[in-house]
Amino acid sequence: MKNIFIFFISIILLSSCSDDFTDLAPISNRNEADFYTTENDFVSAINASYAGLQKNGVYGRGYWTMFEMRGDNTDQGADATGLARQFAEINSFTEDPLNEQITSAWTDSYAVIANCNVILTRIEGIEMNADIKKRITGEALFIRSLMYYHLAVAFGNIPLQLTPFTPGDELTQVDASTIYTQLITDLTTAESNLSTSYSGNDKGRATKGAAATLLAKIFLTTNQKSEAETALRRIIGTYGYDLVDDYANLWGADNENNEESIFEVEFVSGGIGQGSAFTNDFSPSAFLQTGQGFGRNRPTSEMENSYVVEDQRFNSSMGTTYLNAAGETIVANYVQKYFSQPPTENDSDINFVVFRYADVLLMLAEAVGESDEAYDLINEVRDRAGLDDIDATTPGTFDEKLLEERQLELAFENHRWADLKRFGVAAEKVNQAEPIISTASVRNLFYIPQREMDINTNFTQNTN
Repeated sequence: MKNIFIFFISIILLSSCSDDFTDLAPISNRNEADFYTTENDFVSAINASYAGLQKNGVYGRGYWTMFEMRGDNTDQGADATGLARQFAEINSFTEDPLNEQITSAWTDSYAVIANCNVILTRIEGIEMNADIKKRITGEALFIRSLMYYHLAVAFGNIPLQLTPFTPGDELTQVDASTIYTQLITDLTTAESNLSTSYSGNDKGRATKGAAATLLAKIFLTTNQKSEAETALRRIIGTYGYDLVDDYANLWGADNENNEESIFEVEFVSGGIGQGSAFTNDFSPSAFLQTGQGFGRNRPTSEMENSYVVEDQRFNSSMGTTYLNAAGETIVANYVQKYFSQPPTENDSDINFVVFRYADVLLMLAEAVGESDEAYDLINEVRDRAGLDDIDATTPGTFDEKLLEERQLELAFENHRWADLKRFGVAAEKVNQAEPIISTASVRNLFYIPQREMDINTNFTQNTN
């Protein structure tokens, strides 16, 4: 897929949101009627949809802001000036509907959805290789579902647009349960359409395992544990994933798309506008990498203290000190998983890992509930980390132990806020981390961006 991005770098995303955002009407610098006519057109279009996942409002920045900093894993730190103010407000639940990071997440997510809607609407009537048509349809359904899942978790009440927007259409909100019902249908089709794996330039495309993993996550979110269990056992039994032997070997450009990886957002360095900014955003100093370090998405002291000394995941996940140019030791927490030496600032080759097999094992433990099998699944993950097994006699409830394991194993991978909400402990956990937020101030949903409220006067703003 990295080669695919390079090949299609000259193709501007084939559709995007209009200035009136949720007018999900595609805009292109090419005539749509002439463009969506051949197999190559649709291959280009789906590749553009993958490239859309790199957007700042999606995996480039917006999602780690909303799903890590919103919880108890990370914060913005003491700096609350300039751009940092927007992050600090999200972290402290003091943002308003004008917050640019939240607006960007909404707008960029819907831009990707709009791309997928055009593909899904246009592809049916096109003569092309049947297998390619089937694959592209599955990919578009998966990517669109991935966006809608994050929007539903973040905002709850959102428009569900499944066809290209026509000027004059009135958008209406639906609740998250309606979104999830649609995604279950779409992901079932996607899983059926996609291949178990891809090779060569196609490696990194969405697979059956990617669709099934998101499907299982939605089933858990909607408390359909039996259905989640079925999907997860399908992944474990037939799709060929496994844990890598060493947790450290999950990270870095040389380890991308490994045997544990289920889906990654591909980034490509080299000054072509496809590199990731994670290294620069997360590092606290320019001395750790090329260019400036901004110290964002900083692991909290509570996150640091959650690890025990024996946990081999710690050093791969976060750093706590570094040497400055004068050779002085500076104490500062920072995310380590996305470390690199980009050729230029904000141009790292590091991918973002969206789903991996360890998450599947822990989700299956959640689906089957407290039992010997569930503890075996958790301990399979713990064993790699060099930790002793746990069981029903280990202090704490099953949910507490499972949630803690998910926090340590999946730290800084954008799962935390959704996990806290799903386990029903968001207010409790946020209240225990610095800065302490009163439980009454913790809102489960982000505000819908003000520009969307202004454009769509029938929208109802989130308040809780």
